[in-house]
Amino acid sequence: MRVVIAPDSFKGSLTALEVANAVEEGLKRVIPDLEAVKVPMADGGEGTVQSLVDATGGRIIKRTVTGPLGEKVEAEFGILGDGVTAVIEMASASGLPLVPPEKRNPMVTTTYGTGELIKAALDMGCRRFIIGIGGSATNDGGAGMAQALGVKLLDKDGKQIPFGGGGLLKLERIDISTLDPRIKESEIVVACDVDNPLTGPRGAARVYAPQKGATPEMVEILDRALKRFAEIVRRDLGKDVENVPGAGAAGGLGAGLMAFLNAKLRSGVEIVIETVKLEEKMRGADLVITGEGGIDSQTVFGKTPIGVAKTAKKFDLPVIAIAGGISDDASVLYEHGIDAMVSIIPRPMSLEEAISRGAELVADAAERAARLLLLGMKLG
Repeated sequence: MRVVIAPDSFKGSLTALEVANAVEEGLKRVIPDLEAVKVPMADGGEGTVQSLVDATGGRIIKRTVTGPLGEKVEAEFGILGDGVTAVIEMASASGLPLVPPEKRNPMVTTTYGTGELIKAALDMGCRRFIIGIGGSATNDGGAGMAQALGVKLLDKDGKQIPFGGGGLLKLERIDISTLDPRIKESEIVVACDVDNPLTGPRGAARVYAPQKGATPEMVEILDRALKRFAEIVRRDLGKDVENVPGAGAAGGLGAGLMAFLNAKLRSGVEIVIETVKLEEKMRGADLVITGEGGIDSQTVFGKTPIGVAKTAKKFDLPVIAIAGGISDDASVLYEHGIDAMVSIIPRPMSLEEAISRGAELVADAAERAARLLLLGMKLG
C-alpha cells in the first residue's frame, strides 16, 4: 500500500514533518510494509517556511533585521532545495508577536525588516520568492519594505517619509529609479487568503488595525493615509491597487508588494501544492492522509486539508484527516473531499497535555485509522 502523508503543522506542538513522521509510525504498527510518501504542507501562514524547507530539502537562514518598532530582531527565511526560491513569512520580521501589547501602534510600526529579508535572499542568489503575509504588526502599505529595497518615498521637502502608517500622510512623491535592480529579474508570489481591499469599510485599517493597537481615531487616520498612498501609487507608478482583493492584507503589504515588486497574490495552499509537486507525488497512491491542529467549518476556506483533498480527488483517492480537535460543524468537510476524520484526543485532557504528547497522540490516531482501514478492506 502506498500512502501520501501530507499534513500541516500542529501549531505549538509539531512541525508538518514531525506530524508526517508520527503518522507513518502509527500506520506501520499495523501495515509494516506500507510505502509512505511524506509531504510536509502549509497554507501560507505560520509554519510555511519550515514545511517547504522540509519538503524540498532546503535550509533556514537567520538574519538580524529591523523590527516593527525600529529595533533589531532576529528573523529567518527559507531557501528551498532548488537554491533559487526563497520563502519568507513577513511575521518573522514584522509580526505582531514582536511588539509588546502596551507598545502596539500601527501609526509607527514598519515593514522595513521584511524588505531586509527580501534583500538578504537576493544577495544569496534567490530570484523566486514566496511571501506569506499573515500576522503583521503594521499598517504601512508595505512602505517600509519598499524603502529597504531602495524605493524613495518622499515628503514635500524631498526627504524619506518616517516609518509607520502615519508617515504615509506625508507622502508627496514616489521614486522607484533606485529600486534594487534584481527585483526586475525576480518572480514574486504572495500567499494571501483574504480578499480585503486596501481602504474603506473592509480595508486594512478598519478591519485589522484595532487588533494591532489602533484607537478609533487612529483607524480613521490610517485609512486616510492608505487612501493617499493609493492615490500617489496610481499617479506615479500607474498602478491601481486600492480595490484589488487582498491589497489590504497585512496592513496593506499586499498592495505594496503588487505596486513596488509586481507581485502576484494567490491562495497560499495552492502555492504550496505547486511548490512541493503534490500532484506528482499522488500518482500511484492508494490513500492520502492529511491534517492540522484543529478542523472546523472554516477549514474549507483555503486551509491545508481541503487543498490536499481537492488534489487527491483528481486521482479519485480516499482522504483521511487527522486533527487535534474536530469541531461540531466540521461535517461540512465531507462535501469537500475529506472521507473520514480522526481526532488524536482519546480521552478528556488539557491542551497542555495534548501539545506535549503531540507525536505520541498522532501516531496512536494513525494506528486507529489503519486498523479501521484494514477492517473495512476485510468487510469489503
